[in-house]
Amino acid sequence: MSQSILISGGTLANGKKSDLLIKDGLIAEMAEKIEDKEAKRIDASHSIVLPGLVDLHTHLREPGREDAETVESGSRAGVKGGFTALSAMANTSPVADTAGVVEQVYRLGQAAGLLDVFPIGAVTRGLEGEHLAEIGAMADSMARVRVFSDDGHCVFDPLVMRRALEYVKKFDGVIAQHAQEPRLTQGSQMNEGIVSSQLGLKGWPAIAEEAIIARDVLLADHVQARLHICHLTTAGGVEIIRWAKARGISVTAEVTPHHLLLTDELARSYDPVFKVNPPLRTESDVMALREALADGTIDIVATDHAPHPAETKECEWQEASFGMLGLETALSIVNKTMVETGFMNWEKVADRMSYAPARIGRYENQGQELKVGAPAHITVMNPTQVLRVDRDLVASRSRNTPFHGMELPGRILATIYSGKLVFEGGNA
Repeated sequence: MSQSILISGGTLANGKKSDLLIKDGLIAEMAEKIEDKEAKRIDASHSIVLPGLVDLHTHLREPGREDAETVESGSRAGVKGGFTALSAMANTSPVADTAGVVEQVYRLGQAAGLLDVFPIGAVTRGLEGEHLAEIGAMADSMARVRVFSDDGHCVFDPLVMRRALEYVKKFDGVIAQHAQEPRLTQGSQMNEGIVSSQLGLKGWPAIAEEAIIARDVLLADHVQARLHICHLTTAGGVEIIRWAKARGISVTAEVTPHHLLLTDELARSYDPVFKVNPPLRTESDVMALREALADGTIDIVATDHAPHPAETKECEWQEASFGMLGLETALSIVNKTMVETGFMNWEKVADRMSYAPARIGRYENQGQELKVGAPAHITVMNPTQVLRVDRDLVASRSRNTPFHGMELPGRILATIYSGKLVFEGGNA
């Protein structure tokens, strides 16, 4: 029988004070003051108690790229960041384009036992954009895949994209598109603009993202299917999503923590830790993204956690891999960019980082309001404590965090998954 846990003195996302008593994997009691001498007590004074965070966009690299990350190490990074569910992207080796591979990832997540790992299936075989993957078999598998993405690659052929959207309608799935017109971005290294011109690096124009978003929301409307836009980065893209939602098109969108905080000015250092796809954009794009996340045009925050071994990041910019770590710092960055700035309150944070991503992914056991009888997936964060980011102390197998050396507001004090304390203080 698992030990009971008492979270005392905390403040819920709605601003109300409440203790929470957890027994047998569920929230057993909620009241202003609870006494239970047998339970393990977590002092949540001065802390926010949130539903467990859900990430709809994580690269766990296993199978095939265990030098960068494994499902277990990624899970440890996740719980350290307050997540109780991760969605594992399909760009593994072999690609997660069959029932066998997604079931392997699912079982690895269960074996780690720290949080829920939901595999995302590839849209096309080998991420090559030509022939649909085994979408139906993955949906019917043990993993019950409902989100499909070729992330890292755009489903660039409109006919293939239409067929994929039509296919997932059968089981209420969703296509998560990496919006990047490949012919407009071939060889691109960073955002196309003043900085890229001054640095002599080939630019990745905003229109390359916006053109695919515009095409795909029209396709989604045409076939009446669900579409999700990965890592939105441009003010123009925001306006297209806003227009589509006003028309009643079934589209959702995500923004990453790094695109809420960092800009293309950081490329002036030529430090490849700031090289990411889609690239860091301008300050005006950052502000448009914050406003859109606040007003609900952008539905969720997703990390796009992308670990890479040192040899692929500690090299010349042009040769370096795209990608950044994101799991362990996500909530602190949202606190800095959205809560402390007045864009959002904690209720909206709970929605954008728990309720909404679980709803989009159809993760029925995650993203639930904290109430008696609900699964005990819980994150406790002190928003005023300082998180000093040190790449040598991350739980990930990789070290490519762009936030190294920063002091961010807010530390995760505890992560509880299915009633089990999976992270407390410094160790998962």
